[in-house]
Amino acid sequence: MPLNSPSMTPNDSDLGGNDADPRLQLTKIANPSEDFEKKTSSKRLKDVEIYVPIVFGTIAFWLGKKATETQSHRWSVYVRGATNEDLSGVIKKVVFQLHPSFNNPVRVVESPPFELSECGWGEFEIAISLLFHDDVGEKKLDLYHHLKLYAENEPGPQSTKKPIVVETYNEIVFPDPPEDFFSRIQNHPAVVVPRLPATFKLPPAPIEDLHALKRGDTKNHPLSQWFINFSEADELLKLTAARQRVQAHIVKLRRQLRVMDELPQTFKLDSD
Repeated sequence: MPLNSPSMTPNDSDLGGNDADPRLQLTKIANPSEDFEKKTSSKRLKDVEIYVPIVFGTIAFWLGKKATETQSHRWSVYVRGATNEDLSGVIKKVVFQLHPSFNNPVRVVESPPFELSECGWGEFEIAISLLFHDDVGEKKLDLYHHLKLYAENEPGPQSTKKPIVVETYNEIVFPDPPEDFFSRIQNHPAVVVPRLPATFKLPPAPIEDLHALKRGDTKNHPLSQWFINFSEADELLKLTAARQRVQAHIVKLRRQLRVMDELPQTFKLDSD
């Protein structure tokens, strides 16, 4: 954060985690754009879902000897493909809402890579709005990410070489996509599409320029060495473990309820 930001402190964060802290989300877009439904002749593919795996996050470097009270870190916020593929086939532009103390706090990035970099001293929440191409037929998607500058679990001074990385993996789910959108992106490397029955007749797919598909990817990004590798196997294991913890908690609560039900009625009255 720049100068004159009294509302924030260097550790004003409600999110925990280590300096490499992945988070998992799945966002299903359930409210299609009403304007699109009125204007388009493209039919929707019922009971079909398209997945777009994305990662959004921040990478922050301490400036070391160059740090001042108001300029302690250089950081970047971004939205990228989970496998660093170009997202511009689906995302038209990204709007980043920074802390109001920044000059021009609303930043619009209209081409990939969808990112921006700044210098500052404090942590704050960044609002990230994804706006899709017209044929996607969906409203914008709002995400939120907390900029993290300081490691919580590492003793000793900060390093200028090892950044603080916080990323969130998210699968954007487009239910009942329009036929034109499906046809256009069905072979796109950043999009997961289901196999449709042979009886489905779609508009002819446009001929994609392979060079154009790679133009906005982040595989050779200067910060790519710090990106977290979200493999599908790792995600499944983490999701399975999370489900197991929830199930264990549910079982524990059910046992407690059974014990309460088996208590003598007089004991229940006394405890009340």
